[in-house]
Amino acid sequence: MALPDFQLLRPRTVAEAIELLAKHAASAQIVAGGTDLIPSMGQHLFAPRFLVDIRGIGELRGIRERDGGLEIGALTTLTTIERSLEIARGYPVLHEAAKTVASPLLRNMGTIGGNICLDTRCLWYNQSRQWRKSCGFCIKSPRRANIGLAGDPDEKDGDLCHVAPGGAKCWAAFSGDTPPALLCLEADIEIAGPRGTRRVPLSGFYTNVGDARMKLEKNELLTRVLLPAKTAGWRGVYRKLRIRGSIDYPLAGVAIALKCSNGHVADAKVAITAVNPAPLIVKDATEALAGREVNQELALHIGELAARMAKPLTTSALSPEYRREMIRVFTKRAVLEAAR
Repeated sequence: MALPDFQLLRPRTVAEAIELLAKHAASAQIVAGGTDLIPSMGQHLFAPRFLVDIRGIGELRGIRERDGGLEIGALTTLTTIERSLEIARGYPVLHEAAKTVASPLLRNMGTIGGNICLDTRCLWYNQSRQWRKSCGFCIKSPRRANIGLAGDPDEKDGDLCHVAPGGAKCWAAFSGDTPPALLCLEADIEIAGPRGTRRVPLSGFYTNVGDARMKLEKNELLTRVLLPAKTAGWRGVYRKLRIRGSIDYPLAGVAIALKCSNGHVADAKVAITAVNPAPLIVKDATEALAGREVNQELALHIGELAARMAKPLTTSALSPEYRREMIRVFTKRAVLEAAR
């Protein structure tokens, strides 16, 4: 688990970080909290020649009001989000999701930006190099040209997905907790790059492909999360399946946000995580809930819609069938709880 050699670069501004990323794009990676990247480097999943440590960029921290909603800096820790009264009162589904991430120690280090950009995971990939080599690697195996492994005889590009051998797509699962909550809140993100900044909906950020999970160039940096005024005050619930009560990534997760009026659902969003290569909105659920009074039958129907969208494969320790069933069960429970 020894780390590969690397040079640490510490920019103090966003502009300086973008300049360093542009200069070393082919062999650099961003580190913030490091709770996912550093263990992966220990497994030699990544061996960047340069680590761009952005923790010194103060402008990327904090929670501020903006246009009636909230702006969250990408370096804001998950603990800060968990303890924020503004988020707990205005965007409870995000509060619920943040407080379930890993353990208190990891939430103290982990950031909202890192959770959004979390790498996808798979039993066949997140292993030691010796284990990966014995299996013949996979589609998601490290690309030598991109991470500085050109002189390493043990690594090679794989061409097989072990969980779906007949296909050419990587099915490694996205396992972030906060992104499904943010999808329910219709959040946007701000991305900085050499050509300036751009604001994009989080729903368009993910690709649903395990080995190329997000639309972020090597010379770009996620800087802010923007929560709209529209979804402020919506009721929210997040539920996750994991083997242990803390530390573990979700093996299935459901987020729901509801706006109710006179006992009926005025608007709603349901999203799932950890059962596909991306967090996904259950689009049919919004239409099915709109204008309805929530009852057991409706909640069960929403659970069926979520389970139908879930595509779990053998990427984790639990069976795909069980994870899909728990998506159905958790969604039903979350809908009933949010309606109450």
